[in-house]
Amino acid sequence: MTGYLEQLPCAFQHTTSQAKAADAALEISRRAVEDQLKICGHKKDADVFELFLSQKELTEVIDLSRFKKLKYLWLHHNKLHGITFITRNYCLAELYLNNNAIFDIQGLHSLHSLHILLLHHNELTNIEATVKELKGMLNLKTLTLYQNPLCQYNLYRLYTIYHLPGVELLDRNQVTEKERRSMITIFNHKKSHIVQSIAFRGKVDASWNPRSPLKQKPAQRVPSDFAFANNVDKTMFDDPEDAVFVRSLKRSAMAITYLNWDTVPTREEKYLEEKDTEPVQMLTVTLR
Repeated sequence: MTGYLEQLPCAFQHTTSQAKAADAALEISRRAVEDQLKICGHKKDADVFELFLSQKELTEVIDLSRFKKLKYLWLHHNKLHGITFITRNYCLAELYLNNNAIFDIQGLHSLHSLHILLLHHNELTNIEATVKELKGMLNLKTLTLYQNPLCQYNLYRLYTIYHLPGVELLDRNQVTEKERRSMITIFNHKKSHIVQSIAFRGKVDASWNPRSPLKQKPAQRVPSDFAFANNVDKTMFDDPEDAVFVRSLKRSAMAITYLNWDTVPTREEKYLEEKDTEPVQMLTVTLR
């Protein structure tokens, strides 16, 4: 009991020092905001449309909700951990939060006017929570998330495109139609099945479950002397959809061969002889 009582003053001092540090950080951010207002010549909060607060070594930021018409906010290259100070700036259209230490973006979903959001070089680890927070932003067109721990997820880009279909530019690269088709195949099995069925002139049942086994009659087979086209598999199916699906899996394979340009020396390398002459490699990709 005596030891516990002895620890109380230390704990109190630690809490007090943390509170003082937080107050000092907020005071620094308050001064940074006031300096920007003076530089821009703003006298009223209603006149503030943009704030440039980057590279200020900020760890905390004062509540910015007083700037009701704030549209552009630069906060990159600081030391921020969260974004609670901007969750009520509903007019924000462009938000630059890259190169910080942000690990949580809770509250960002309320900023429905955002169409540019830069979050690269932060500490976001949960891809599901991050994407869920951004789902309500229907106007969001440009997004960066690279150089976050969540990017280690091997299907990170397709997962993000699937859940945020309105995004057109992700991590400085345009979202392609090929990527949109790929993400449907991977994440939306029902829609993929519909596309396959239409391609093979089959009718579709929207309730089809790709994880359920095919409805197959193991005992029913056509007579051995019966032949139709070149179909080797004469298994009968209860549902025509299953037959269409099986047929789609047996499509012919298509091979695409192209030159591996990494093995071709550039003009400068040829002249400077920096790269040993090696035979040019050809790469082959097989698609079904």
